[in-house]
Amino acid sequence: MLKLYYATGTIAVAVAITLEEAGLAYDPIKVDFATGAQTKPDYLALNPKGRVPALVTAKGTILTETGALLDYIATVQPDAALVPQDAEDAAHMRSVMYYLASTMHVAHAHKMRGSRWADQQSSFDDMTAKVPETMTACAEYVETECLRGDFTTGKALTLADPYLFVVCNWLKGDGVSLSDFPKITAFLSRMETRDSVKAVRVKGIL
Repeated sequence: MLKLYYATGTIAVAVAITLEEAGLAYDPIKVDFATGAQTKPDYLALNPKGRVPALVTAKGTILTETGALLDYIATVQPDAALVPQDAEDAAHMRSVMYYLASTMHVAHAHKMRGSRWADQQSSFDDMTAKVPETMTACAEYVETECLRGDFTTGKALTLADPYLFVVCNWLKGDGVSLSDFPKITAFLSRMETRDSVKAVRVKGIL
């Protein structure tokens, strides 16, 4: 069985939702960030980056990085149709995923992970203060460019949607007013009705 190493509220939740969407059995293993478990030798032996998610396959192979794990799930479970058949739709799906990874997730991380980029407390404070502005700009981009219907590519859920769901759930905590973004608000509500999200909540992952 697959083993998913996750921390509550992190981007690893997107992988759990996608596993549920694909109907793949997995064992969720919590990495307790509150106690710094991700920095301890046991976890670093599994993922030297000290981050989640990490997915261990039935062969014992350790896979990391959210986008790669989502693509892996879609490949091993093609009947779930999590990647659009249309090449341009698939490219749009991946462009959203790459944007979330390279821009929006990074903007969010500046709130509490300033030590990745600076050493001074004044720098940390400045980065934290900037987060509502940068995340609002990200939300504006998602609202106008990413959502092309009920989901990222229209009416059918794809790999980008669990990813987008988790990242957009960070917006309120980052000082973004969701009332300004009706498409995102509707998307979040729509995702909450899915069995995959309900299952992840029941398991205490989300």
